[in-house]
Amino acid sequence: MNEKNKDFSIAEAKRLAGTPAGQQLIQLLQQQNAQALQNAAQAASQGDYTKLKAVLGPMLNSEDVQKLLRQLGG
Repeated sequence: MNEKNKDFSIAEAKRLAGTPAGQQLIQLLQQQNAQALQNAAQAASQGDYTKLKAVLGPMLNSEDVQKLLRQLGG
């Protein structure tokens, strides 16, 4: 991933996290597993996207999470 794409991804993630659906998603993920969410955030900040995907993957399978992700996707 080049730096320009990385910067856009981080900026986009921050923007989405500030939306109502993004806030709901964060709350839902914290309720599911706050420690895993913290580990995912740490992996993302370190640029370890393989670990990020491994940590978040199982959490993203619930119907409620999928609904919020569709809302965020537009």
